[in-house]
Amino acid sequence: MRYTRLGRAGPAVSRMGLGSLALAGAYGHADRHEAAGLIRRALDAGVTLVDTADFYAAGQVERVVGRAVAGRAHEVVVCTRGGARVLGRTIDFDGRPEYLERACESSLKRLDVESVGVYFLHCQDPRVPIEESMGALSALVAAGKIRHIGLSGATAAQLRRAHAAHPVTALAVEFSLWVRRANTALLAEAERLGVGVLAARPLGRGFLTGRIGSAAVLGPHDWRHGDTRFLPERDVPALRRLEAAAAELDLGAGRLALGWLLAQDERVVPVPSTRDQVHLEMNLAATTVALGRETRDELTGIFPDYSPSLLL
Repeated sequence: MRYTRLGRAGPAVSRMGLGSLALAGAYGHADRHEAAGLIRRALDAGVTLVDTADFYAAGQVERVVGRAVAGRAHEVVVCTRGGARVLGRTIDFDGRPEYLERACESSLKRLDVESVGVYFLHCQDPRVPIEESMGALSALVAAGKIRHIGLSGATAAQLRRAHAAHPVTALAVEFSLWVRRANTALLAEAERLGVGVLAARPLGRGFLTGRIGSAAVLGPHDWRHGDTRFLPERDVPALRRLEAAAAELDLGAGRLALGWLLAQDERVVPVPSTRDQVHLEMNLAATTVALGRETRDELTGIFPDYSPSLLL
């Protein structure tokens, strides 16, 4: 495993993190006992960043993460998110200081840790100036309940304002071979401010692996039904080009897509999520992929780009 620093003043973390949305059942049934074992396997392989959110399975995934890192919390940077509630198919954003304080306390109990490594604020509540939300998180840093602050769903302007109120360590944003240009200004601002990047959905919710060609193969409750990029045949020709490029390098398409992302910048830490031990091993193997500039440029030209519109 390779390691990097998350942001200019953040913690040292593995170049590949572990996301946990798949463990919430978003992409099909997830056994929570097996999920804890999968997280521990990732830690054994050198992963030192685990990313989750308080609304995943109504807090149950935080409990799974807490059990998995029990006795090893000093080895891992646990990230979670606050400021959003999922009520059925409705998302309610709440950036009020009093809500964030309660949400953080609840996350600490479910994770069974004394402090959260990086606490990410969802920035989409239009009722609350981001400076007020950051003030609450800054107080939690001073109280030792969180160590670093991150932003999720931010604009470049919000990132600047938040960073002026309290240093922002990391930005969670959709970033993959499939989604790039939509976030150019935001990523440039993160670089200018020395903010690290957690690349969410780095495999395009499974599309870039070649296993999910359209929504027709998804289960009835799969979150990807709400993603218009899974419309039948939309990007399959481009996917076939990715698979052909991967075959020439004796790689799987997903491993190559992660290798491309890792080659972009040392500040970028992909956090793919999976329910499967084999897929975990395949994702971690991407840290050994070395790509020349010509190959990187060829891959960049394969896909058009779409604006991310879903909750991280």
